[in-house]
Amino acid sequence: MVLLDSTVVNVALPAITDDLGGGLSGQQWVVNAYLLFLASLILVGGSLGDLYGEKRVFMIGVAGFGAVSAVCAAAPSIEVLVAGRALQGIFGALLTPASLAIIVAAFSEQERGKAIGTWTAYSGMAMIVGPTFGGWIVDTLDWRLIFAINVPFVLGTLAIATRMPGPVEGRAHARPDVLGSVLCAIGLAGPTFGLVRQPDLGWGDPQVLVPIVGGVLVFAAFLAYERRAREPMLPLGLFRRGNFAWGNVETLAMYGGLGVMFFLLTLFLIQVGDYSALKAGSAALPVTAVMFLFSRRFGALADRYGPRLFMAFGPMVSAAGTLLLLLMIDEEPAYWTEVFPGIVVFGLGLTATVSPLTAAILADAEEQNAGIASGVNNAVARVASLLATAAIGAVIGGTLDLDGFRMGLAFSTGLLVLGGLIGLFFIRNAPRREVRSVDCAGGQLAGAPNDGLATAPAGAAAAAAATGPGR
Repeated sequence: MVLLDSTVVNVALPAITDDLGGGLSGQQWVVNAYLLFLASLILVGGSLGDLYGEKRVFMIGVAGFGAVSAVCAAAPSIEVLVAGRALQGIFGALLTPASLAIIVAAFSEQERGKAIGTWTAYSGMAMIVGPTFGGWIVDTLDWRLIFAINVPFVLGTLAIATRMPGPVEGRAHARPDVLGSVLCAIGLAGPTFGLVRQPDLGWGDPQVLVPIVGGVLVFAAFLAYERRAREPMLPLGLFRRGNFAWGNVETLAMYGGLGVMFFLLTLFLIQVGDYSALKAGSAALPVTAVMFLFSRRFGALADRYGPRLFMAFGPMVSAAGTLLLLLMIDEEPAYWTEVFPGIVVFGLGLTATVSPLTAAILADAEEQNAGIASGVNNAVARVASLLATAAIGAVIGGTLDLDGFRMGLAFSTGLLVLGGLIGLFFIRNAPRREVRSVDCAGGQLAGAPNDGLATAPAGAAAAAAATGPGR
């Protein structure tokens, strides 16, 4: 639901402007209000799940998301819609890490890999189908339905959640880290705001530099405070564990590469290849099919053999896919012969990576820290997509022609290869009896980025693809 919403809105922006006004600035804030609050509060949301119980926080997030979706659907003005989108981001930050942490408690160690694979498959499907689904709704029905459709999903989710086994309570006698939460939110909000404004204003604008620099300084203060806090929201000891630390570094490299590829491919097909928005948005649908068919299987294999092999060679296979696109696509790209082969190879590598990546990261986190660990991985994926989008102009020289497209894909390929090398040299398999798949953000294709790059890293990457033109 959250992952679908993070991409489906972009194709509705012209219709929203025709109905409510607001111009380009209004369009940007319909997207950015959601992204800003989701990205800045994702760590806080994960911490609250650990503190008060993932099931409780998840249900609050779902109910709130549904309520403000109804507000968005009925919005009489662009200002009300932007406010509703901001609230969607807040409730999305509650439910996303909690939903992933629930998997840790709900499934045995032997079944978690397959559960992660299933979560990943549906997450990836939502992120990539979103633009196509949204385009159909806007063209044939009404843009307001892209928000109203969340309400029945929310009611169904709440009905299922109330019957889920497992405790609602969090850590007994634990106190919220109020100052740490405030510093964390501000520290993430500043760079997020600066990066989403950078494509429009450039790096030298104070509206870009001041939030980024200020946010980095505040986040540094947050880390210093957490080091001394009696009950920190972010246990820094997590980063002394190799797979958790290096897994997040690989997330940064890999989902940066995925974000660049998806963003450039969609824009190139529309602006140079003369594809329609619907056709370009549908170009990545084979990735959905591959993820849906094989994610569960790769999750089970990671449980059996450990994550290292998949984290090393999965990104390399994705890099081979981007290299195929680089070598085969020309200025009049034929989909089946020039786009489809590279997309399928890329999707296979992505599918092989996502569940093992999250397994490696959260296998290093205690179960009581699953929420905050999930939040960390979500935040890293979103930062990767934002940085990738911000870097594109410098990489391709400001012009998206065939040469610029190829330069961008070469950059994407390099980032994916870097991710694979990190997996090969720095990720370690646990002893056979301890290998387990535990979910983190690993279902956010393409991060997003992203309005998203939800969500989970896989979702974040797909979000970068889907949200690119809308921005």
